[in-house]
Amino acid sequence: MDLKNFLLALSVLCCTFILAQKNNPNQNLNFPITFLDTEPTVDGNILGEAIWEQVPAITDLKQIKPNYNAPASEETAIRVAYTNKTLYIAVVCYDSAPDKIVISDSRRDADLNDEDSFLFILDTYNDQQNGFLFGTNSNGMEYDAQIDNEGEGNFSANRQQGGVVGGTNINWDASWEVRTETGAYGWSAEFAIPLRSIRFNSGSDKIWGINFQRNISKRSETAYWANLPLGFDIKRLSLAGKMTGIDLKSPKNLKIIPYGLTQVIRDNTPQKNTSSTADFGGDIKYSLTPGLTLDLTYNTDFAQVEVDEQQVNLDRFNLFFPEKRPFFLENAGQFSVGSPGEVDLFFSRRIGIGEGGSLVPIIGGSRVSGKIGQTNVGLLSMFTDEIESEGGGLDLVKNNYSVARVNHDFAKSRSSLGGIFVNRNGIGLTDDYNRVFALDGRLGLGKKAQVTGYLSKSSTPGIESKDHAFNILAVYNWNGWNLRAGYTEVAENFNPEVGFLLRSAFKKPEFLIFKQWRPKNTGKFLEVRPHISYRGYWNFNNTQETGFLHVDNHWVWESGFEVHTGINFTKETVLEAFPISQVTVDPGVYDHQEFQFVLFTNPNNKVAYRTRTIIGGYFGGNRISSNNTTSFRLGDKFNAEANLNYNRLNLPNGTTDVVITGGRLAYSFTPRMFLQSLVQYNNVSRIASVNARFGWLNNANTGLFVVINIVKDNDFMDQLNNQSITVKYTHQFDLFGK
Repeated sequence: MDLKNFLLALSVLCCTFILAQKNNPNQNLNFPITFLDTEPTVDGNILGEAIWEQVPAITDLKQIKPNYNAPASEETAIRVAYTNKTLYIAVVCYDSAPDKIVISDSRRDADLNDEDSFLFILDTYNDQQNGFLFGTNSNGMEYDAQIDNEGEGNFSANRQQGGVVGGTNINWDASWEVRTETGAYGWSAEFAIPLRSIRFNSGSDKIWGINFQRNISKRSETAYWANLPLGFDIKRLSLAGKMTGIDLKSPKNLKIIPYGLTQVIRDNTPQKNTSSTADFGGDIKYSLTPGLTLDLTYNTDFAQVEVDEQQVNLDRFNLFFPEKRPFFLENAGQFSVGSPGEVDLFFSRRIGIGEGGSLVPIIGGSRVSGKIGQTNVGLLSMFTDEIESEGGGLDLVKNNYSVARVNHDFAKSRSSLGGIFVNRNGIGLTDDYNRVFALDGRLGLGKKAQVTGYLSKSSTPGIESKDHAFNILAVYNWNGWNLRAGYTEVAENFNPEVGFLLRSAFKKPEFLIFKQWRPKNTGKFLEVRPHISYRGYWNFNNTQETGFLHVDNHWVWESGFEVHTGINFTKETVLEAFPISQVTVDPGVYDHQEFQFVLFTNPNNKVAYRTRTIIGGYFGGNRISSNNTTSFRLGDKFNAEANLNYNRLNLPNGTTDVVITGGRLAYSFTPRMFLQSLVQYNNVSRIASVNARFGWLNNANTGLFVVINIVKDNDFMDQLNNQSITVKYTHQFDLFGK
């Protein structure tokens, strides 16, 4: 039996085993929601408020760490109610040592895991897959996110650090409010979520999935209402509890979000030139139904978005830069089909961003997204403008980008079946197009296992065959075990122009065996996570181009201190010479081993450090690779981070050092007013850059933005090469608001 057939057999065996497993342990965990005749005053003051005394409290939270399944160390009282317009959640987080409450960050959508915080998730369709996540800390910070496919996918945990493809979309920004209060009892928070800000099915006696999470920083403690097996978090909606008795009407929802901006650009090379521009545009949001939203955009601009992080290619495959633009990130999970970061059938960065990161003007477009019953619907159409060449011709014609996505969730089964169509067409041209068709599905096997897959074909003028791609992946995930086995194939001529391919023309088997184990009576030591994984890439001549076998163990303490010790066995077959920095890698077969060491200090500390170091063979030579990050916080206002990515490559044709360094600074005047910057430099392109952004936010991440960008080459005696300052103001007009 070859490796491919073995892995597929292993997948079937793994998933068949799961069919006999038990159902949701929280299936009987539920409560009836309370209807209020009057709207509460949202001020964070809950204790002694008459309106909240009539609402029963939810108090039974259990730890997932450090003491699994033990009652939470501090009492938490949660009350949930609603009116015809708004969902309200009030929580009192009692604390026996309120002077030790940790507030680490006040920026909107900052990570809440390393401080005292409270979060809740709503599965408004009760489909056990998708939901809305909200949270805050004792300072009233606002955190919200869209959850797709129970949070599985390629995502960034911090909106200031990157974008997202499916899974957890923290760049989704809704209109809602939260107020907090602190006292000798601890702290409390009061949330008001307008029903028109989320999506749901209207009607009587509806059931929503729901779960609550509290983090207590001084004990490195996390507790949930619906208790979860090891390895899961609040996004595991198939294990959430239920909120019953909800009667909902269809709310009216129309928002107009115009913007105006002015920009000054100074270019000092090769000739000094200063120019200024002014522009305007905007978006319209309209709810066609409670679950279906129409978005219209005109002259779309993303001046307030953070620039890309610098990368240097140390291999011969494509680099992945995440999407960060809010318009494309909203509901991104609905349009995500493929293997994120490796084979993305639709990748929105292809719209409005050209080769090398150059900007292509977006004229406008529309999007319809949401849910009709149990069927997810996504329709997108965008138009980009032409770009003239210096000689007077066209470098790029006007293009239309269209995406149609339908995906049906089968009730209470964690299963779905869908399809996607992606099209790019040069306007006015008959032979300038690229199209991708795909079917995808997910088969849930109880609560513990799942089989996913897709089958795709591209259509490009002049290409008639070998233009398919497909994947199948079987996963078992329960009680600390994570088992995966899969196979991906991308044919030689598969061409998703509006997608992303890490590499082309490959056959890839893969597997993972992972165990999260918590030994007893080990003091402050929490758990170990031994695992082994493999991925291999073969071309269609049956030559293995890449092999990667990873054997590792994670050692974790209750404080959050972690050490990872691993070894990698690698194989690379280079068919054509390619450069790394100034050194050429010759064709050949390279078999190597490398040692991998990872360390995380306690993230709750004011100063924290993490590093990832690899030492071993590399393309016939050796390398030392070290990626280091030091973070510092001062109260809840100031956060800083310094990064150093160093690679020393000693190869047969020469030695080179590749360095990427930079830092982040952020200061939060209030939860809605911030100043943050990103400074970067790499020694390969010899480009230094500064991106500084001031934001004064209103609802839904609108408001005033002032953005400064500076780019400098390696001639430090020269003037700055390029400078720009942009002032942008955007405002949301809620025509059916209170």
